[in-house]
Amino acid sequence: MDIIKSIEYEQLKSKIPDLKVGNTVRVHVRIKEGNKERIQVFEGIIIKVQGSGVNKSFTVRKISYGVGVEKTFLIHSPLVEKVELVRVGKARRARLFYLRDRIGKAAKTKEVAGARIEDKEIIVKGEEAPVAETVETPATEEVAEEVKTEAATETKAEEVKAEAATETKAEEVKAEAATEAKAEEVKTEAAEEAKK
Repeated sequence: MDIIKSIEYEQLKSKIPDLKVGNTVRVHVRIKEGNKERIQVFEGIIIKVQGSGVNKSFTVRKISYGVGVEKTFLIHSPLVEKVELVRVGKARRARLFYLRDRIGKAAKTKEVAGARIEDKEIIVKGEEAPVAETVETPATEEVAEEVKTEAATETKAEEVKAEAATETKAEEVKAEAATEAKAEEVKTEAAEEAKK
C-alpha cells in the first residue's frame, strides 16, 4: 500500500490553489489539437470540490449562450495550468446543485462584501517524500546477508586492532617497568660501591 502512496506522491503538484465552493474562478486548461497546444480559459462558479490526494477534483459551472455547461477538473492534472480567483462567493453548503435550476442573475452566488481577491495556494509537497516499504526478495536477502557478513568482518577487524593496541600498550608498560627495575639495580649497585 505504501508503494502506491509513494507513486501518487510523485504525481502531486507542490502547490495547489485554495478552492472554495461558491467562488468564481478562471481555469487555464492546456488543450492539444493534433500537434498544436494552446491554453483555453474556462470561467465559472465552483459548484463542488471532492476527493483527496491525486484524485481531488472540482466542478466549475457556467452558462454559455443560454446553456449550462459544467466541467470537472483534476487539481493535480498537468493539463490544468493555473486557477485564478475572480470573485469570492458566499455559499452555505458544500454542493451548489440548486444553481442548475436557476437562470440569469439567480444562477450566481452572492459576493462576499469587502473580500480580498487573493490567489492563495496550499503547499502540498514538502522537501521529503514518504518512504516506501521495500519488499524483500531472495536477491535482496542475499545482499542483506553479504552486508551483514561485511559488517561482522569489519567489527572483527576492529576488535583485533583493539587487542593488538592493548598488547602493544602492555608491552610498553612492561618495558617501562623493566627500565625502572634496571635503574633501581644500577642505583643500588652504585650505593653499595660507595659504601665500600
